[in-house]
Amino acid sequence: MVHGALQLVHTGIKGSERSTAPGGFLLTIERGTAVHPPSASSTFEAGVKGEPALVVRHLTKRFGDRTAYADVSFEVAHGEVFGFLGPNGAGKTTTVRTLGTLIVPSSGTAIVAGIPLSAENGVEIRQRIGIMPENPGLYDRLSVTENLEYFAALYGFRDAHVRINDALDAVNLADRAQDLCGGLSKGLRQRVGLARTLMSDPQIMFLDEPTSGLDPVAALEVHALINSLRAKGVTIFLTTHRLDEAEKLCDRVAILNTKLRTVGRPADLRAQLFHNTLQVRTRTPLANPGAFFATLASINEWHSNEPGTYELEVADVKSAAPDIVRGLVGEGADVISVGESAHSLEDVYLALIDDDGNGTAP
Repeated sequence: MVHGALQLVHTGIKGSERSTAPGGFLLTIERGTAVHPPSASSTFEAGVKGEPALVVRHLTKRFGDRTAYADVSFEVAHGEVFGFLGPNGAGKTTTVRTLGTLIVPSSGTAIVAGIPLSAENGVEIRQRIGIMPENPGLYDRLSVTENLEYFAALYGFRDAHVRINDALDAVNLADRAQDLCGGLSKGLRQRVGLARTLMSDPQIMFLDEPTSGLDPVAALEVHALINSLRAKGVTIFLTTHRLDEAEKLCDRVAILNTKLRTVGRPADLRAQLFHNTLQVRTRTPLANPGAFFATLASINEWHSNEPGTYELEVADVKSAAPDIVRGLVGEGADVISVGESAHSLEDVYLALIDDDGNGTAP
């Protein structure tokens, strides 16, 4: 089977042959053409220093009366891990399929790995990117190596052994190379999917929920792989529902809910959406907290959700905290703790999605 696929790719074929892998990706070999991998020198030739790896301008996709996403614009730098977040139905996967040339946008433009997004440029773009869907789409009755040999043949690699071995080493699967994929756990299958994506040495990797269903140890291994790819200058476009994962891995994130709500570094987004806040806990409640806090110029507002616990909005945490502690001690209060209230990326996400109403895309 594997050698037959290799022959199919490398021979001029009359008409047009199509092969669909279990993951739903369609390979089309046009009349008299062969699919060839990009040369090593071409991997970065599109990425002229200083130019983004990915540029999206006013991209929109409609399916009849339904809008998958609308007027989406952003840029992704070379070597950046870019998180793409949003609720189910927000348009994340459709955006990835568009940028991966699997579907045609209704309007707008994009430049992917230095190449304008268009039907004519589809093959060239696909040679420079890798897409790993949530379901890696493997043949259960083939071994790990046989699966990778099959997909290497579709890529057009004439001698894929080195690529396969390197990819398996990268995902810690060299010792499972001869195992049948049908007998692998969810985590191991995800790693095989990552190995398949790595084989083409992509300039941009689109990873759709790469840790979905993985146990904590397997997820950490995927995180380590993503960080190692970033260190090598590979651009990672990551869609995930795990906000802690996005905060840990991503240089910047975009939050999509049909329309793009925001793009930025997690720390910057927190600063834009939330005030500086100190949480103060005392052994017993203050007799008159309103009167006391009014005497401190560093406090803008305050509220208390439970006795002895106070949320204080301040202009500057570093200067306000000592002032507040001195004041509490002067009042005779027994201070248990004073700390900065930390807002997570999840807080940012929920604040923006809640602004849309029910938190789901139409």
